[in-house]
Amino acid sequence: MKNFISKIGIALLLGGTITSCSKFEDMNVDPLKANDTQAKIEYFFNNSLTGAQQDPNIAERIFVLDWKTAGRQHMTNGLALGTVNDDYSKEYYRYSAEWIKNASKGIEIANNEITAGTAKDYTNNIVQITRIWRAYLISEAADNFGPMPLDFATGENPKYKSVQDVYYFLFEELKDAISKINKDVKIPEDVVKFDRAFGFKYDNWLRYANSMRMRLAMRLSEVDAEKAQSEFEAAVATNLFITNTSQNFTIAEREGWDPLSGVMSREWNSQTLSATLNNLFIGLGGIESKTLVQPELVSSIKAQDYIGKRYANQFTTMTNDPSAGYWLDGLPNKIDPRAYKAFFIPGDFSNSNYSLYPTYTKDASTNVDTLVNGSTKIAVNTKYTWNAFSLGDWAVKGTNNRLRTTLVGKVPALGQQFRASTNSRIFFANWESYFLLAEAAIRGWATGTTAQAAYENGIKANFEYWGVSQYAGDYLNSSDYNRIGTSVNFAHTAEPTSGYIMNYVDGYTGSSGTTTINYPVNTIYKNGSVRNDALTKIITQKYIANLPWLPLESWNDHRRLGLPFFENPAIENALPNLPDLNSGNYKTNSIKFYPQRLPFPSSFRDADPTNYQEAVSLLGGEDKVLTPLWWAKKN
Repeated sequence: MKNFISKIGIALLLGGTITSCSKFEDMNVDPLKANDTQAKIEYFFNNSLTGAQQDPNIAERIFVLDWKTAGRQHMTNGLALGTVNDDYSKEYYRYSAEWIKNASKGIEIANNEITAGTAKDYTNNIVQITRIWRAYLISEAADNFGPMPLDFATGENPKYKSVQDVYYFLFEELKDAISKINKDVKIPEDVVKFDRAFGFKYDNWLRYANSMRMRLAMRLSEVDAEKAQSEFEAAVATNLFITNTSQNFTIAEREGWDPLSGVMSREWNSQTLSATLNNLFIGLGGIESKTLVQPELVSSIKAQDYIGKRYANQFTTMTNDPSAGYWLDGLPNKIDPRAYKAFFIPGDFSNSNYSLYPTYTKDASTNVDTLVNGSTKIAVNTKYTWNAFSLGDWAVKGTNNRLRTTLVGKVPALGQQFRASTNSRIFFANWESYFLLAEAAIRGWATGTTAQAAYENGIKANFEYWGVSQYAGDYLNSSDYNRIGTSVNFAHTAEPTSGYIMNYVDGYTGSSGTTTINYPVNTIYKNGSVRNDALTKIITQKYIANLPWLPLESWNDHRRLGLPFFENPAIENALPNLPDLNSGNYKTNSIKFYPQRLPFPSSFRDADPTNYQEAVSLLGGEDKVLTPLWWAKKN
């Protein structure tokens, strides 16, 4: 049998090379060029951890254009319409292999040292920390593609395992690694620098490992409930998981073009507000916009019962987006206070986080554009307005709507604080632990807390992150519904009526009218029978809290539960990659209307048909974007 390195070009490890080791700052030994006494696990760990922050090449492709799109964190068609870019997938496959391989090679070298009696006293602890980190990397790849190999760096050809086998392996791997960390062993200061996340602080890594166990266990809630509960409860019973800001898993970004550059830093990615987020934000928590914006913007705030101007020839209504068909020529009356922190208001140049990207155009500073109505062009001032366009094919309505084709400067977009490579990327935060506890509690699992207490702690933790803690009390007590029909108050589970009356203005004539806006029916969650139950509240808050750093988790929750509500793409023309969505069913939801995974890249299929067929056989369906993973909803 050929050795591992010669076969590394097939299967997951296709094209992967350990190339990210040339820059260490003060870490000047390249693992591949080091001699036997120099090649240390800390070097490989550092390369794996640093590389997985994603340089701009892969960050744009997987984090922004795949994860953020599938997770509905911004307005982009692409993967959200079932359109897969095979080149993106090939790159991510290659990169993820490199990250996993660096970790695995380090573990292998360290274990050889331990066996030979030449290891440092702290080497074993770094081995266990590297195993914890590698568990995340494997879960990340599996949550994208499905079946994965587990026998990395063993001298054998990689053999694929089912998603169930991968998850069961990860539970055991995390538990075993946790049990083998000796907290009495001190790691030298000159080694601590190789861990950008926690500086090899054992307590932080143990907390992260247990929080990961909670996350992975909850992923199985709909398909393997008994296993999910037992693994979750075992992790919680340690009472050692991420609960405060100082324990969050974060990596500092920096300017440049390397793995530490900001994952959302490419200027040409507009990253404008999605309709999904907009419908969740508006009205949620009952906080009035006049308390959130600068004085000069207050006059732009509209009445609570006003939905905007109607432009029937330029705005599609062939979607179940409850805001479809209208342009809000001002600011919403009430909104989640995090909305104005995450996304800047067009024309609000006094906002220090207003982004002028892309700087090579004047689009961001041009707050006016046109709607084409026959031979007439209607100028629309977008300054101090708040809108989001639904995805999909708008046909001629989209062609006639330059607001939608330009986007930048016309609708809210992600703030510059996330674009400038001066922030810290979050891999796991305390609010996620709390929302996981809240969900577990409503399932009847042992958590040591109540669902309401955990839910409210999660919101408070995220409000602290966004600097809006002063609104938390009123927010938590609010029974106001957002446009999906969900409120914040945990005890308020009364369902909204089917619809509500709103005022509008005809954009062509200026005449006023009223219309009934119906709350959407999310038929992939409890057959659309509820909009305001406890789980909907929890996942709504988790979804908002994970913005913008954890889009993969947002996509995972929607695939697992059908929550929160994702509006269907507009269907003015048929969408070739979502063939089941049509003009007769766009008011309902189906898992066939949303991407379920990334197909394996063609490079894998072409290079090794045998292993490819084995991987597909373990998938439980065709190697297609709409094939659900093992843990995801099937209908």
